[in-house]
Amino acid sequence: MMLVGLVICAPIAAAEGVPASLHGSAWLWLALSGAGNVGGLLITYAAFRLGQVSLVIPLVSCEGAIAAVIAVLAGERLGSAAAAALALAVVGVCMASIAPKRDAGAELEQAGTGRHLAAVSLALVAALVFGGSLYATARAGAVLPSAWVVLSARVIGTVALAVPFTLARGLRLPRAALPFVVTSGICEVLGFFAYTLASRHGIAVAAVLSSQFSTLTVIGSYLLFGERLGRLQLVGVCTVIVGVSLISVATA
Repeated sequence: MMLVGLVICAPIAAAEGVPASLHGSAWLWLALSGAGNVGGLLITYAAFRLGQVSLVIPLVSCEGAIAAVIAVLAGERLGSAAAAALALAVVGVCMASIAPKRDAGAELEQAGTGRHLAAVSLALVAALVFGGSLYATARAGAVLPSAWVVLSARVIGTVALAVPFTLARGLRLPRAALPFVVTSGICEVLGFFAYTLASRHGIAVAAVLSSQFSTLTVIGSYLLFGERLGRLQLVGVCTVIVGVSLISVATA
């Protein structure tokens, strides 16, 4: 996926040339943006192996709220309504993190609880990493061309993951997965271009609105994969989505 993004972004960045503002803190924001994006994706994929998409994605979508909090701590203003919406999202996370009860034996129930909590923990760690990355992306995008900002994660992902795996002959791409990988790479690049441009008008609002992907993902996981959550987890996930949505309204 990073290789696909690199193929798209590298020619655009090369055509624009090296920006004059690429010095000092700009390098730091680029590094944090790219490393956070790559690290967050790896943690999210690990969470997918343990928990359902409909559980993991809404928790990861808290990245927008986390980036908004960082922006507020850095000086942006956030009203009381937005703060209340953030609290609502936190309550939803707590509800979703409670493992559903199972009718199987004690050992199976304990194993299922362990996997559930591990998936929740990984998803929340991914949200923290992504949240920091979103803020860094916005800060980098304020002084650098969008192509250079989006390129950072593609370069880091290629150097840190794709090249070592290829040299070790561990990078295998089944033909059936190729369309999904290419589509993911293209969509991620387009999404980051859009976010980088939007964040120039306000980091908190752009970060929260960009996290609305969770709503579509939950619907898709239900329709395409038939995933089901327990009642409490479903209420928690819905609460997270509502809380994040209200933040976007309150900060608009």
